[in-house]
Amino acid sequence: MSEESLIDLSRHDAVAVISLRRPERRNAVNAAMAGELRRALAGIGTDPAVRVVILTGDAACFCAGMDLAAFLDGQGQEINSGPGRFAGVAAHGLDIPLLAAVEGPVLAGGFEMALACDMIVAGQDAFFGLPEVRVGLFPAAGGAFRLMRALPPNLAMEMLCAARRLTAAEAHRFGLVNRLVPNGTALEEALVLAREIAAMAPMGVRAALRLARAARETDADRLWAENDVLWAEIMASQDAAEGPRAFLEKRPPVWTGA
Repeated sequence: MSEESLIDLSRHDAVAVISLRRPERRNAVNAAMAGELRRALAGIGTDPAVRVVILTGDAACFCAGMDLAAFLDGQGQEINSGPGRFAGVAAHGLDIPLLAAVEGPVLAGGFEMALACDMIVAGQDAFFGLPEVRVGLFPAAGGAFRLMRALPPNLAMEMLCAARRLTAAEAHRFGLVNRLVPNGTALEEALVLAREIAAMAPMGVRAALRLARAARETDADRLWAENDVLWAEIMASQDAAEGPRAFLEKRPPVWTGA
């Protein structure tokens, strides 16, 4: 990748690692990063030598979600639409395991990308949240329905409707996080897990993964369709413009409910 790239792509034998590289914006996704992620995933998807993929950020932050400044600049459609939906990750078409290695904030679209992964390895100070309702939006990258299946329903509802945050320890206790590790070692441990998977029979892993994903998201098409209808309604509202603007201006939003 060039020095201007917003992601790094590296190989560790049969494991591909995609690292988000926009630390000055807490790895928030803009249209350029979304495009790079889509291209990286498309390339990985055609490489039979890759058996596992890891998505990670840096030691300080996994991802703070969509860049709200980019959203207000008209990049929202490009970030959220296209192959794989949000950043190319939310509805990726990989037929091999996708792992998330997370440190620090895992928020909004960043959390939704992690929810789209098959397993999560987290540093002990990582924390998870879907704060979209604070800025006039909602988790439209699969988070609204995936979280209900990943956590106890009432806890998921509190996270969705009241923007409650979940610590890494809580996420591990509820089974959302596979491995909880010391800060700064999430990627290292994710590589250990990825190599364990890569050592298994590849056809067997793909078959098990395909069936398991189908069982987990039996009505995904219907939910995505409803998601898109609701997103269109939100995008036509005044609150969807007011929330991000108020956030960037560091002031309380003035909601109209319309």
